[in-house]
Amino acid sequence: MRKILLLVFGLVLLLGMAFAQQRRVVLAVGGKTAVVYLPLTLVERLGYFQQEGLEVVIQDLQAGSRALAALNGGSADVVMGFYDHTIQMQAQGRDITAFVEVGRYPGVVLGVRTDLERVQGIADLKGMRVGVTAPGSSTNFYLNHWLIKAGLRPTDVAVIGVGTGAQAVAAVERRQIDAIVNVDPAITLLQRRGLIRVLADTRTAQGARAVFGGEYPAAVLYTTRGWLERNPETAQKLVNAMVRGLRWMQGKSAEEIARVLPEEYFLGDRELYLQVLRNSTEMFSKTGRFSDSAPLRPLVVLSGFDEAVARSQIDLKKTYTNAFVDRVPKP
Repeated sequence: MRKILLLVFGLVLLLGMAFAQQRRVVLAVGGKTAVVYLPLTLVERLGYFQQEGLEVVIQDLQAGSRALAALNGGSADVVMGFYDHTIQMQAQGRDITAFVEVGRYPGVVLGVRTDLERVQGIADLKGMRVGVTAPGSSTNFYLNHWLIKAGLRPTDVAVIGVGTGAQAVAAVERRQIDAIVNVDPAITLLQRRGLIRVLADTRTAQGARAVFGGEYPAAVLYTTRGWLERNPETAQKLVNAMVRGLRWMQGKSAEEIARVLPEEYFLGDRELYLQVLRNSTEMFSKTGRFSDSAPLRPLVVLSGFDEAVARSQIDLKKTYTNAFVDRVPKP
């Protein structure tokens, strides 16, 4: 009897630990205040994760490459980051899968300091210092893409990590960099202050078409395929919450969205942030579902400068799944 009781106790303990592991999710993000990741903060502050029975611990690591490193190192379960990394990781033999699309366009902008009047195009950046969120992040990928299209090599510029938000703004103000590849609200704030001129812009459908030829999966939730297979119910709850947040955003005014956000997101200029929100609504997915054709565009971009991707046989079907989005309850 004692052995039976000990066995039952052990099974209950293991089940309890499994439940606790599934309920608590460590989610890394590369710059939580960046507008491209706005739905994550909305879902958190609206309480949708809690209503799904999840305890989501958000780690703000200020750059997508750091968030990816946290996943690869085992300190994070899931990442809110850019889809490009799933392709890059498959080329390196790692099975990373995106399981809900948040952004249809990257929202990334390349700008140059206004005092550098001799820079009239991207080709003129040769030999200059260009700030990205962090080396190896998606902002670095897009910089490489723009440089190659302009006839330059990625090594023709000095890449400097400047993070997002106020840190990125300060790097331009102090002239620590000559150009910047970053996202809102930092970009719009720099424009408002007359500190940069925009050379390339993917914040809108028109801009994304000009750069990539159409929709380009950007902000997503991604994780290892192994984690998805071990935790399908937890993954489903994460997707339920994210899709609910995307639905909540539909038809909401900038003022309604801003009321949900903490004050530090506004970078000291609430009116400016409201304008950013008004200009950003078309960036976000309405459904969370991946298009069957759009993932090909990041593959083409990465193949232009990433040798590992270029020489690999990438199976795009392994880099994303709509299985969880398709099971989200109807509104």
